[in-house]
Amino acid sequence: MSAPMAATFVQAGNLTLREIRALLRQPLYIAVSLVQPLVWLLLFGQLFKRVVEIPGFAGGSYITFMTPGIVVMTALFTSAWTGMGLIDDMERGVMNRFLVSPTSRGAILAGKMAHLAASLAIQVLIVVGIGLAMGARYPGGVAGVAVTVCVAVLLAVGFGSFSSAVALLVRRRESLIAASQFLVLPMSFLSSTLMAKEIAPAWIQRAATFNPVDWAATASRGALSADPEWGAVLLHCGYLAVFAGALGFLATRAFRSYHRSV
Repeated sequence: MSAPMAATFVQAGNLTLREIRALLRQPLYIAVSLVQPLVWLLLFGQLFKRVVEIPGFAGGSYITFMTPGIVVMTALFTSAWTGMGLIDDMERGVMNRFLVSPTSRGAILAGKMAHLAASLAIQVLIVVGIGLAMGARYPGGVAGVAVTVCVAVLLAVGFGSFSSAVALLVRRRESLIAASQFLVLPMSFLSSTLMAKEIAPAWIQRAATFNPVDWAATASRGALSADPEWGAVLLHCGYLAVFAGALGFLATRAFRSYHRSV
């Protein structure tokens, strides 16, 4: 490993510890962030529980179908606010100190994403456990749950990188909130998070084919099923990895735009 790359890893590790310490100082953050998925599980689980009787639906328990979708929505909504931390750093002058130091731009982003991944993994396991307590079943076992955590993290890293890029470009909370809201709800409903694609209109089915949110939900359900088609699961994981990598690259480039204008 080259010296610059080794230094980047060390910097990313230190910045990850900084983010984790901040999380440990606010342990209620994870608990509060679980309120929304818990409401979704309780509300939608009861409201739509009979949709499995619609011809074309995969059948089985709706809570089993819905839980991976709620995991994916949790990843999406959590990651959409990642840029807020960067805006806080800008307002406090922390970002300017980072940029005039030898700290790699990639390390700054990696620290944010590692913190996001760690907190999200805990949330995913809790949501999966709540789903199990409510009657969801995961024949795919531990391997399926591990894939679910993985796809949620990949999706979150992609959207977290997008949120970070927007924050660096617009530098205003209101603009970041508007951009996040513009994406998260449409992308949630243009996917199979809450409803099987087979019973959705044809245009939604076509849109879902290109939707990273649907890739994550499909991969998770496939891995948690009794007879996983691992080829399809890994293909969707690959799509998500490319998505996360591409947006991570764009977010790193956004640091240049911010640096030139300060």
